[in-house]
Amino acid sequence: MGLLATPQVFAQEEAEDGAEPVEKISIVGSRIRTDAFANDTPIDIISVEDAEQEGLKTLGELLRTSTAAAGSSQITAALTVGFVTDGGTGAETVGLRGLGANRTLILLNGRRAGPAGTRGAVSAFDLNSIPLSAIERVEILKDGASALYGSDAVAGVINIITKKGDDKTITVDISQPFESGGEDKRINISYGEEFAEGSFRVTADYRNTAMLSRGDRDYFNCTERLQFLEDGSRSDPIDPRTGKPHCSETGYGLWLYGGVSSAYGGSLQAAYDYDGFFAANGFESINEADVGFTTPDGWYPVSYGNDYASEGWWDLNHPYLAKQTVVPETTTTSLYATGDYNLSDSITMYGELIFSRRTTETNDYRQFWTADVGVLPSSVLDGFDGDGFVFPVALTDHFSSDIEVNYTRGVAGLTGDVGFWTWDLSYQHSISDGDYNQDIIFRDSMLMAQNNAAAGTTCNGEVTEFSNKTCVNIPWTDPQFLYGNRSPEQLDFLFGRDKGNTEYTQQTLEGFITGDLFTMPAGEVGAAFGFQVQRDEIDDRPGYHTLNGNSWGLTGAGITAGSQTTKAVFAEVKMPLLEGVAGAERLDLTASGRWTDYDTFGTDTTFKLGLNWEIVEGLSVRASRGSSFRAPALFELFLAEQTGFGGQLAIDPCLDYGAQYEAGNISDTVYQNCQADGIPEDYAQPGGSVTLVTSGGAGRLEAETSVAESVGVVWTSPEDTYAVSVDYFSIEISNEIDNLGGASIVSRCYNSIDFANEPLCDLFTRRDGSNAGDYGIDQVNGGYVNIAYQEVRGVDYNFTYQDDFDWGSLRFRVEHTMQIEQYSLQFADSPYNNFVGENGSPKHVGVARLTYSNDDFSLTWTANYFDSTNDYEYYASETNTTTVNGNTVTFIDETPWTMYHTLSGSFSYEGLDAIVGVANLFDKEPPRISSSGFDLGNSALYSQYDFIGRRVFANLRYNF
Repeated sequence: MGLLATPQVFAQEEAEDGAEPVEKISIVGSRIRTDAFANDTPIDIISVEDAEQEGLKTLGELLRTSTAAAGSSQITAALTVGFVTDGGTGAETVGLRGLGANRTLILLNGRRAGPAGTRGAVSAFDLNSIPLSAIERVEILKDGASALYGSDAVAGVINIITKKGDDKTITVDISQPFESGGEDKRINISYGEEFAEGSFRVTADYRNTAMLSRGDRDYFNCTERLQFLEDGSRSDPIDPRTGKPHCSETGYGLWLYGGVSSAYGGSLQAAYDYDGFFAANGFESINEADVGFTTPDGWYPVSYGNDYASEGWWDLNHPYLAKQTVVPETTTTSLYATGDYNLSDSITMYGELIFSRRTTETNDYRQFWTADVGVLPSSVLDGFDGDGFVFPVALTDHFSSDIEVNYTRGVAGLTGDVGFWTWDLSYQHSISDGDYNQDIIFRDSMLMAQNNAAAGTTCNGEVTEFSNKTCVNIPWTDPQFLYGNRSPEQLDFLFGRDKGNTEYTQQTLEGFITGDLFTMPAGEVGAAFGFQVQRDEIDDRPGYHTLNGNSWGLTGAGITAGSQTTKAVFAEVKMPLLEGVAGAERLDLTASGRWTDYDTFGTDTTFKLGLNWEIVEGLSVRASRGSSFRAPALFELFLAEQTGFGGQLAIDPCLDYGAQYEAGNISDTVYQNCQADGIPEDYAQPGGSVTLVTSGGAGRLEAETSVAESVGVVWTSPEDTYAVSVDYFSIEISNEIDNLGGASIVSRCYNSIDFANEPLCDLFTRRDGSNAGDYGIDQVNGGYVNIAYQEVRGVDYNFTYQDDFDWGSLRFRVEHTMQIEQYSLQFADSPYNNFVGENGSPKHVGVARLTYSNDDFSLTWTANYFDSTNDYEYYASETNTTTVNGNTVTFIDETPWTMYHTLSGSFSYEGLDAIVGVANLFDKEPPRISSSGFDLGNSALYSQYDFIGRRVFANLRYNF
């Protein structure tokens, strides 16, 4: 922020002293070269030096320190594990103002950086693609800028500036947590030369991040209910093995239905006595209970309706849990080269090349069960007899993945001068080629094994359709099989691996010319004119088994392939209206406009107006208003029926709708429509998960449009010791492109007053209740549509203090953002909900930095802080209370004010630069919340929080 306020003063002083004119430069947000960083829109400039002092190792970590990004949860490598995210596992992206990576444009040295990643939803630049060691600084324009840069620049623009110069360095960088897991090591060599006709720089970088598993940190390793009675004591069921609250993790064993379940009050599971604990401590087995149902020896009732304490008897702390990945193992090898050569006194040729290879590995575990045939009657199972049905659920750690993404980007260009005008012509070509390998369960093997079990038959040499496996008898109720101990033959029959490939290419030809048009009394009128032609292509080909629907229980997809060509022309004019008059030391007006043509949907025009008013020396007011748009991304147009899975509880309003109606939780309309659909009022035992299908919207999607406004004040002290800026921002998006998901479709259907003719009701199917009374929703067909509206509003505050003393220099900086409003309406009549203050969207975020330096030594303290949040509005009580086992209990779905501290020191000695520090100085753990669906263990799973823990870091650089 100091860069925003002070250079203009320096330029004026030099001019007054008769010094040489300050060289005109370009900065993100304008194509016009000016003599100052003072702009009509706020710009953050973050140096890599700051990143090194804070122990940050990646571009993603650096960008997340900006409060424009810190106010919302970002996609990090850790948050891609176990979730379907744009760009695939291991990708890191950034979105400003909580509007997502698709609405934030990434530039590299002022030119677009092509997307990278895997799977069909690639649309954003993967921040792993360029090493932090090649970067000098990052400029963040916190305002819409489609009028200059085109689509995606809705929330802002991030311009990555790489290093130049003739220095030559070798750097070793390490980050060592105080506990094992998450270690980070990097070695970097950079060589630069400057000579009479040009310059070049080559940077080679190798980085490895070790895997962090759940077992490496206590706060990830066991999910407890975290519920409390009125006296403050825990109400969680107790695990009698440990005497501590029960670990509520992924279940396995036998789900029992029919008469045996009714005898225990319903919701009955059976757990095998693997360690002999039940027998040794006098627990009653199912065989001993005389409930009209018998099992092989060793099965005990757990988690049933007649006894809440029985939920704690079920040992779910399986060894697979500790090996589950939190932060994936990632290795990145990068080569970056840049150079320029003077062809003549007025023309320079330049080029850039990036090659990056990222490999990412994860471990995970999952359930699998007889979902396709449903419950098994006791009559077909050896050792089972009586009034009941068996639903076996097994665990497997055959759920790992590995990713390799090769990203190549080349730029070639010419720049030069014609009189007082400067021109630039460049061509950019980027290719992302990614392979994704996933452990899968063969669906054809599962169907064969389940059908044999349901019929009480054995294998007879059958061969599966796609996996070409000869049938193997699967002992669905064998305790060792359910636990994960299986024969090689069983493993080979059920499990395999699928490999897909994603290629995304982007080509951009761009040219512009900038200079002065004419002179006004207040100065020169600057202008820029340019054009851009861009072509994007995606070709995502999932693996053989995914394409054939032969990956059981995992996301499926077809081939996503398509292309888009964009043509645009743009212009910008900056007019100095006043200078050196009372009340206006300087008044500049900037106007820009862009016409864009997309071959996929048509044309669009955007504009922007900006005003920069220096009232008196050091005090300025700035304001801007502009329109932006975002064309549909290729995956939003051409995504081919990607499937995922959702829970019945989160989607189906007809679950136990009779009781829900009596409690006032659903409307008359929902009650009547559920009844009209033939669903029993007391239907409360949903079957398997819901299959959610998402398809692209080619032919129906329109571009998003938006309007961004900002107004701010900048004040710099006369002696340039401190500076303050306050900026209000507002972004309104219309026709926002969003995935019309399962919950929205189903809810809209059952809330319709014309239920019989509601078109959304045709987008999902239900089961008919013939299988154990299962009326659950089977499949929902959603996709990308233009929704109604989204708006974000807030205020950015910046303060900088810097002064020199006899004993050294002090610099203190604070960047703070207050979010006022962030909401979206999927339909015009959707209820208003402000996301600010909810988990992942704190109202206040900020970073403070204090640096003391003296000659070749410096000491830096950094504090990143996040406001408290909560999600209680999403519960029926809208409070932190609920009823469990007949008792009123409280739970935790809030995060407190959280602050992370970093302390580091640096020194230089005879060509050696060293930085040593401690990140997360006080070993602050992620906030602890009750099991809510977006937690790991009981740690809130948002990118604002530190997953690694306290760690020491060191950066050693030798200059040769």
